[in-house]
Amino acid sequence: MKTFEELKVSKSLLKSLDDIGFTEPTPIQEMIIPVIFSGSNVVGIAQTGTGKTAAYLLPILTRLVRKEGNEPRAVVLVPTRELSVQVGEDTSELIDFTDIRHAAVYGGVGWTKHADLISGGVDILIATPGRLWDLYQANAVSLRKVKYVVIDEADRMLDMGFMPQLRQLFEIIPHKRQNLLFSATFSEKVEEMAQEFLDHYEKVEVAPSATPAELVEQKIYMVPNYKTKLNLIRHLLEDELMFSRIIIFVKTKEAADDVFKVIKRKTEGEKRIVHSNKGQSTRMNAMRDFKEGKIRILISTDMSARGLDVTMVSHVINFDIPPHYEDYVHRIGRTARAGNHGVAITLVAPDEEWHLKRIEKLIRMDIPVFDIPTQVEIETTGFEENQRQLREIDRQRKIDDPTFKGAFHVKKRRPEPKRPKSSEKPFRKRRRN
Repeated sequence: MKTFEELKVSKSLLKSLDDIGFTEPTPIQEMIIPVIFSGSNVVGIAQTGTGKTAAYLLPILTRLVRKEGNEPRAVVLVPTRELSVQVGEDTSELIDFTDIRHAAVYGGVGWTKHADLISGGVDILIATPGRLWDLYQANAVSLRKVKYVVIDEADRMLDMGFMPQLRQLFEIIPHKRQNLLFSATFSEKVEEMAQEFLDHYEKVEVAPSATPAELVEQKIYMVPNYKTKLNLIRHLLEDELMFSRIIIFVKTKEAADDVFKVIKRKTEGEKRIVHSNKGQSTRMNAMRDFKEGKIRILISTDMSARGLDVTMVSHVINFDIPPHYEDYVHRIGRTARAGNHGVAITLVAPDEEWHLKRIEKLIRMDIPVFDIPTQVEIETTGFEENQRQLREIDRQRKIDDPTFKGAFHVKKRRPEPKRPKSSEKPFRKRRRN
């Protein structure tokens, strides 16, 4: 294994790495840093938690050398404000012994605040596509000197519908530049994105696409209904020693609120919720406090599945199956980071088993199923929930077999007997005397 020094990382960055405690490169860093230094366009495929952010920041920051002018020379495009903040924090740590300037900008706050932030000059700009376009449209930033462009979490960019904004930005950024695209998965859509924006590129893949981190122990509980899921969550979190720092991922804001209510008084430690109904400052404060260990339990929708880099998360609990199967990899990647072990638990209702099989196909492995602990009360499934589950199972079976009718297919109505028109007199038999 090569050292950071052998990878030709600058001396000032080596000092920062030493201060942070990074002694040796991760596999993605060792493989991709030399390729980036070669000047080639790069597509990097690596599971979350492998150090990909430093894999692109170290060579870019080495090339930037020092502050220069007022216009950004490197742009990192990210899908969410949370990831923008995270990459901004990583950059700040790495440039501690340099005079390189950086800024992280994102939606949700007035663009004028970010315009003021970068008005004094910036060398590397981390931005969500929409906010960068806002600043460009307002003449608050010039992109004419950009030499390096990173598209981070490309698969998430696609899920969130950022292609139109990316196309707009790539029209105004100089064509003579180095492009770097990173993704945890390499689906057909990600490949199409790479071909559109990168032309010729070298693909560096540390592990097969959509491979979970090796140090994550995955578990499945087959749970009959929503209330039993809540009961199981409450039971698991009673073990404060084992479940020391937990992220609970939910599909909806309503589920986040329900989980919070159930565990609020029944479990120890500080708990917070982050979802789109919460103000930005509330979400940011919750994420910061969780990273600092002030919060034991964080309940979140998928908005936080990426960009949350906390090294000591003991457990990730999927309250339900994520709508996008790739997000399963990102969710469970919030644990077992930086060489630590972690556990990912997924609660699967009857109408989610179909989706589970597809996740297992995606990650190329079967996830072990565990029995529900005897202490957990298994609730009876209500009529409405049962009907909803059966309808969803029917829908899934119809996808697999279009000829399948199902218990809830619409039956053909029999044609009603033809009635005579009002002008016609119905035929009547004559009565015999």
